[in-house]
Amino acid sequence: MAAYILRRLLLMIPTIIGIMGISFLVIQFAPGGPVEQVISQITGDGQGADARLSGGGDVMGGQAFDDSSKYRGAQGLDPEFIKKLEKQFGFDKPPLTRFLDMMWNYIRFDFGESFFRNTPVLDLIKDKLPVSVSLGVWIMIFSYAISIPLGIRKAISDGSTFDVWTSGIVIIGYAVPSFLFGILLIVLFAGGSFYDWFPLRGLVSDNFDQLTWWQKIVDYFWHLTLPLTALVLGAFATTTLLTKNSFIEEIRKQYVVTARAKGLNERQVLYGHVFRNAMLIIIAGFPGAFISAFFTGSLLIENIFSLDGLGRLGYLSIVNRDYPIVFATLYIFSLLGLFVSLLSDLIYTWIDPRIDFERREV
Repeated sequence: MAAYILRRLLLMIPTIIGIMGISFLVIQFAPGGPVEQVISQITGDGQGADARLSGGGDVMGGQAFDDSSKYRGAQGLDPEFIKKLEKQFGFDKPPLTRFLDMMWNYIRFDFGESFFRNTPVLDLIKDKLPVSVSLGVWIMIFSYAISIPLGIRKAISDGSTFDVWTSGIVIIGYAVPSFLFGILLIVLFAGGSFYDWFPLRGLVSDNFDQLTWWQKIVDYFWHLTLPLTALVLGAFATTTLLTKNSFIEEIRKQYVVTARAKGLNERQVLYGHVFRNAMLIIIAGFPGAFISAFFTGSLLIENIFSLDGLGRLGYLSIVNRDYPIVFATLYIFSLLGLFVSLLSDLIYTWIDPRIDFERREV
C-alpha cells in the first residue's frame, strides 16, 4: 500500500500542472482581461486609474497616442500608461514565464494579492472559508444521513407503495436544480410574497457577538435553514438511487442466500454482509460529492442567499478577471480533490480488505 500511495502522490504533480496549464491557456488569453477591465473603467466611467497603479502616472501624459493597441478600447490612451498596466498585472512577461512563476509561487502557497481588492489572496480565502465549510459540511451530513437510510429502505421494499412514492419525490429533487428550490424558498419563506420567517442575507445576524452561546447556535442554523434545504433537496436524490440499486444488486447475490440459510435474521444479513459490499460504490462517489458540496454545488446558492463564501468569491473573480483569486481557488480545490480521491481509495481497503491497489496498474 505504501508503494501505491507514493505513486499516487507522484502522479498528482503532472495532474495539477496539467489542470493549471489548461486553465491558464483558457482564462489568461480570454478577452476582457484585467488590463481591459481598467481601460473600461477609464473610458466608460471617466475615472482615472491611478489608484490601481502602483507607480502612478498620468493617463494622458502629453504623449503621442497609439491607436493600434492590442487592447479593446485602449485607442487614445497613452502607450506608457498601457505598459504600466501590463507591468502591474504581470503581462509584460512572456506567457510561459508567467505560468512558471505562478506555479513556483503556488508550490510555496504564495498566491500573491488580488488585482482589484488590494488584499492577499490567502487572506480572502480564509475570510470566505467559514461560509463554504458550513454549507459543505452540513450538506454532506444531511444528504448522506437522509439518502443512505432511505436508499436501504427502498431496496428492502422494492416495488411497494413506499418505494413508488419516494421515487417520485427523489426524481423531482433530481430534476429541479437546487437554485430553483432556493428561489422558491425565498418567495415562500424569506419575505418574497408570502412569509418572512427566515433571513435572506449572511451566515449570522449583525448582533451575533452579543448573543449567548445557545442563541448563537439558533441564529446560525436559522440563517442556514433555507440554503441547506435547497441544497439537500437536490443533493440526496442521486445518492439515494445509487444506494438503492447497489443494495438490490447485492441482496440478489448467492452469499446473501447462504447467510439466510445459516439462520441469520434480515438485520444481520443486511448490515453484517450486504452493507459493507454495497457501500463501496457510494464511497466511490464521495470525492466528487465532497468537492461539489464545497464549491460547485453551492456557487449559485451563495449568490442567491448573499452568502459570501468561496463559491461566490470564485464567481465574482471570474467575472472581474481577478486572475490571482481564480487560479488560487482552482489550485486549492484541485489539490483537495486529488487528496480526497486518494483518501477514498484508502477507505476502500479499510471497508473491504480484499481490495489491494498494489496489484493493479495505476
